[in-house]
Amino acid sequence: MRLTIRRRAGRRAALLAVGAMTASLLLTAPQQATAGPPNLLSNPGFETAGAAGSDMPSCWSKSGWGDNDFTFATVADAHGGTKAMKVSLTRRVDGDRKALVTENSTCAPTVTPGRQYDLSAWYKSNTPDVSVTVFRRDTTAGWQYWTDLQNPPVSAAWARTEVRTPAVPPNTDKIAWGLSVYGVGTVTTDDYALEEVGAVPPQPACSGTAEECAKGKWQVIPAQNPVRSMHAVVLNGGTSQAGGSGGGKVLLIAGSGNDIAQFNAGTFTSAVYDPANGSFKTIPTPVDMFCAGHVQLADGRVLVMSGNKGYPSADGSIGYQGLKDSYTFDPVTEKYTRTNDMNGGHWYPSATILGNGDVISFGGLKEDSTGNVTAEKFSAAQNKWLPMNEVNQTWSYWGLYPSMILMQDGRLFYSGSHTFGNGTPGTGASIYDYDANTITDVPGLRNKDERDESASVLLPPAQDQRVLTIGGGNNERNPAANRLTDIIDLKQPSPAYTAGPPIPQGLVDQGQGKRPQTGAEGKMFVSAVLLPDGKVLETGGGLHDRADPVFEASFFDPATNTYQPGLATDPIPRTYHSASFLMPDGRVMSVGDNPGNGTYNHNVSIYTPPYLFKGARPQITSVIDTQWVYGDMQRITVNRPVAKAELIRPAAVTHSSDPNQRFVDLPMTVDGNNIDLNVTSNPNLAPPGWYMLFAVDANGIPSIATWVHLGGPSALAAAQQQPSAHEHTFADRLGPAKEPVSDEEGAKRDSAPVAPGVAGCDRHYGTVNVCVPTRFPAEVQATTKARCDWLASHKYPKRLKVDGSDPLRLDPDRDGYAC
Repeated sequence: MRLTIRRRAGRRAALLAVGAMTASLLLTAPQQATAGPPNLLSNPGFETAGAAGSDMPSCWSKSGWGDNDFTFATVADAHGGTKAMKVSLTRRVDGDRKALVTENSTCAPTVTPGRQYDLSAWYKSNTPDVSVTVFRRDTTAGWQYWTDLQNPPVSAAWARTEVRTPAVPPNTDKIAWGLSVYGVGTVTTDDYALEEVGAVPPQPACSGTAEECAKGKWQVIPAQNPVRSMHAVVLNGGTSQAGGSGGGKVLLIAGSGNDIAQFNAGTFTSAVYDPANGSFKTIPTPVDMFCAGHVQLADGRVLVMSGNKGYPSADGSIGYQGLKDSYTFDPVTEKYTRTNDMNGGHWYPSATILGNGDVISFGGLKEDSTGNVTAEKFSAAQNKWLPMNEVNQTWSYWGLYPSMILMQDGRLFYSGSHTFGNGTPGTGASIYDYDANTITDVPGLRNKDERDESASVLLPPAQDQRVLTIGGGNNERNPAANRLTDIIDLKQPSPAYTAGPPIPQGLVDQGQGKRPQTGAEGKMFVSAVLLPDGKVLETGGGLHDRADPVFEASFFDPATNTYQPGLATDPIPRTYHSASFLMPDGRVMSVGDNPGNGTYNHNVSIYTPPYLFKGARPQITSVIDTQWVYGDMQRITVNRPVAKAELIRPAAVTHSSDPNQRFVDLPMTVDGNNIDLNVTSNPNLAPPGWYMLFAVDANGIPSIATWVHLGGPSALAAAQQQPSAHEHTFADRLGPAKEPVSDEEGAKRDSAPVAPGVAGCDRHYGTVNVCVPTRFPAEVQATTKARCDWLASHKYPKRLKVDGSDPLRLDPDRDGYAC
């Protein structure tokens, strides 16, 4: 669903109430610019005319895009000097117009990668649809859009806007900027400035061992996870105070925990972990939420959909069956409440929250084990799943846990990450437009049929609209997992995946002790966690389906598209049914491991990244308001200078998949220790809900998070088609859309055929929670001895009962037991 939202016309009352706290508070009555470093702009006040025949002042150009009517005029109504620039939009369908610093070597100021710059200008406007827009020149790729930093409020009198850039990306030598008007109205600007921020901060002093400061540290906590959890959700800590512990209990959902005995007994479990005291509380769980879908709603409740209605039959003729059931979990009462049912079962469904707070879900298995082709939509306003006829349908089968990531215009990007078997037909990755009800493939995803249990994340910051896809395998053919990393920039007119650097290699344990990985060996079941310093931790994983854990961890840096290998590794294997996720204190928690032999690892690991060994943390000492609205400016105070602030959506992860994980940059206006944060006006970049607010210093050290709530009733009520300051046109030159899916007679289909053995397990051996692979790894010879040796080395039960036939020839003496 495409959704944009208009920012509120004024600053929040809480911020206005502190306007008298400092005479240098920006965006108030006209004032002199704060003294600072030399202004790096040429002709900042439009006083110098352009070359003969030009209708723009020297070093300024007309810029903009889209379908609109506009005028540019140099006027005498100036803030300083005799001239100012007036830009008006009288009709707008889309796009913007702006006076932009000319993108050439003479006019665009030179900048230094890694440094930050304060941009300021005086302006008058009669529209809230104004943004501070910045472009950068990449030394290889040339000029390109960088970011929108701020939405200055309406002001009839001259007012000053100032905002600090993020750290200048690598390979950038120049920037250009201006105030864009993207709704009908007028903005007049004058006296621009661009000033470099302060001196380079001193290097941090290591507060741990040299190895901890370089690689971080893992610790296995004394308490064990009491449930065989398949799902992990970091719960909002809305009552926590700024600078406090950060709250953030963790909901761990097991259901039957992939244990047929628990299922037959009707024993379904969840637990809540409290990091404040290291305790676990067992939660009554109404149905088997084993392999359900889950997402955090705008009000902080967790929506849990589907789950397991039935395990496969002993002879393998019937596969897993999906539930229709749906529940919400309240983090305050710590209880489940049933909603209405979905329209069908969805074992392994996707779950993506949209910009208006609704949830959309695809894929999974129906009650009869066939593939569900029905899209489901949960209405936030009605607190229920909508009838099928109220939801747009393409009757497409997206597979199991398809990674569906919300784009900045409300479309969905299917990254190609999924669980079990091959990717979707075609290129394996696509863009789905709900409003148009069209699916269009995007190219470039390598080995699209070996992305089972890969991980995909929207890279920091979300405003950049770049997705990283890491590793994967294929449980049907069971090759060695790959090292592939692919990256796509969804802002491009024709987005396509491009090859990234290979995943660093570590040690793999194939049952004979750890050995270094070689050749193209990578991992599946990988976890990818967005960190507050803007990097991605990749950790855990295995070489084959439900086997052969890989001990390796690295940081992916979105600024350089490189991995930092050689981090400390989790001492606990983390393969199938494991999860890693960010805690509000900046550490990472890892749980679970459920190899094919049916065991489950209850150990819990905590990773302390190197940034927490660099010295004292900055502190958010106050947050004036924890209820945030799109387009607002929100004030915080910190105890010392920080370089950036961001919102990180708390985790809701399973099977390497958390499509709602995102890091949203908050451009800053800095006045000593008072910082005004510019909240995006686009709810598709930051869907409504609770977020962890981090402040991070120049050395990458994060504060403890403060919980803030973005959206609220006023924002949702305003969720209508209004202008938004999102970037230039993007993903608008896609190929032809796919034809709607139908059966052989041309009618809509009810389901997609899925083999009962989709999980990659031969059900003729042992109990249903034991997964003897249908296809052994390629290096295992197709003999009884080689296969039995492999099972023994991976600690499978010594005598597996054979049910019916013996397709893998594991029972040559025909005594009814394998090996």
